[in-house]
Amino acid sequence: MSTYDNSNRAFLQALMARGTITYEESKPILSAILTANDKNGNLDFHKFKPCDTNFPGTGRETLPEDVTVADFNQYIQAADNAVQPYDMAVLNALSQRDSTRIYALVNITSDPITQLATVHSPEEISFLKRVLDAMFTQYNEGGQELMAITSLQALRHTNPVNSRNSTSGSVTKAQAETFLDGLVEEGWFLKSKAGFFSLSTRALIELEQWLLETYNPEDEGSEEVVKPIKFCYGCKRILTEGQRCADYDCTCRLHNKCTAGVFRLQKEAKICPLCKVDWSGKDFVGEKAARTSNLASSRRPTAARQSPSTTATRASPVKEKESGSREKIEDSDEDMYS
Repeated sequence: MSTYDNSNRAFLQALMARGTITYEESKPILSAILTANDKNGNLDFHKFKPCDTNFPGTGRETLPEDVTVADFNQYIQAADNAVQPYDMAVLNALSQRDSTRIYALVNITSDPITQLATVHSPEEISFLKRVLDAMFTQYNEGGQELMAITSLQALRHTNPVNSRNSTSGSVTKAQAETFLDGLVEEGWFLKSKAGFFSLSTRALIELEQWLLETYNPEDEGSEEVVKPIKFCYGCKRILTEGQRCADYDCTCRLHNKCTAGVFRLQKEAKICPLCKVDWSGKDFVGEKAARTSNLASSRRPTAARQSPSTTATRASPVKEKESGSREKIEDSDEDMYS
């Protein structure tokens, strides 16, 4: 693409409005843009070959299926070039769930948390930080690397831990629920069928540096130590869903999509590429870890809090369900991912 025209500006505007985009999502957008360009006589001839059916003069609109990967990549590259002088960039990463490549418009100099503060209240941002702390500390240790949180678990963090009698940084439960749903709508969080909130691909792209600085300080120690923020041994990208070595002290973690490639390259049985123990494929990272453990720590009441009535209720699965056990996760073969 030799020139930056109105079609590029329209695409960039669409990207800015959405925050993220995939090739499939871009097809109806680009088809509408190219059709409008054709009607206005402002088509960039460098994008087309003479044999194209949507060449000017045919009178045929550009359909979504006419938009090629090459077209999409040209618009992405042009958008990236256009925003770089403003300390922004169009970055991409593969979804950990379905391997779809997602492109995100990000600010490469400003703290993303600070950016969120421009559209959310200080109390909401304080609550968000407490939720992230819970994701990457409380629900990311002891062999359970969930790095995800349910709505009810998140609601336990509506008040600052060290100032229970203060309203500073506090939100009501209703405000917290609305805020969490808003983060899903804005593309920062994902919410699964099982009710777990986790960071989206967009959030991982934008927050990676902040997450590292916050939870993996450089002076923490040896690279051999398992750290809160983990990376895939195969693709070297940040990992919050996938598989881990059966030896929890081993630092090897793999995205589900990376396991086949890693084991194929090492031409051996399924063994950990670092410590060489058998790779079970059943030691999970992400919310699936909750299904393979007896009880998540957040759902297990302490002995001091258990009353005879509570114990009796837990002894009967039927009564537990009737009493509305707020944190129960049913065992099921159904895929819990949206």
